[in-house]
Amino acid sequence: MRLEELNWMDVEAYLAQDDRLILVIGATEQHGYLSLLTDAKIPLALADAASQRSGVLVAPPLNFGASPYFLAYPGTLSLRASTLMDAVEDLVRSAYQTGFRRIALLNGHGGNAPCRTRLAEVANDLAGMHLNWYDWWLSHSVETVAQKHGLKPSHANWLEAFPFTIVGDLPQESKIPPRVSGIMDAKTARQVYGDGSFGGPYHADDVIMDEIFEACLQDILQILQFD
Repeated sequence: MRLEELNWMDVEAYLAQDDRLILVIGATEQHGYLSLLTDAKIPLALADAASQRSGVLVAPPLNFGASPYFLAYPGTLSLRASTLMDAVEDLVRSAYQTGFRRIALLNGHGGNAPCRTRLAEVANDLAGMHLNWYDWWLSHSVETVAQKHGLKPSHANWLEAFPFTIVGDLPQESKIPPRVSGIMDAKTARQVYGDGSFGGPYHADDVIMDEIFEACLQDILQILQFD
């Protein structure tokens, strides 16, 4: 159930029964042969699946994140970290103002990590607010599945190559991970990463991807309990 499918009276009725909300934080950035919105598409798909099983309302995703290191790749649209933190804070505060008290933030992009510290500050100001943050690709569940199949998760490699994120023909061979050290400007990052993948296989069997998705979904259903 998405917010876009409801009017304000529907939401008021929902809040009379439930004060939970799922907020997806994504990014628009290069992902090699995958969609530029990969970091929004994956957590949104998980949010929709979790909503179907739990009935928790899903807010429209924030499709832009902090991706300064990929700005040499056409199509990347990045917010400054300060702008992103302000935006996420404003969304949480406005949700609180209208009656939501338990918000699960499903994050799809590593560059959005500074928001967690800002949200800790926000939580100090909002009495009764409960916030959960989930980085799906960093979860123990994903690590377990990857290890089981002898695969190493990384940016724009097999881990993010779901059927709904693939928009181009994927190379069949694996990519040797580039050597990286220090903080790079966008031009250097493009020289280092080339096609944008951080290395390893570009895709995995659909059975493995289904296993990854289901493992993450179970994590999300758990955090929606706000135990």
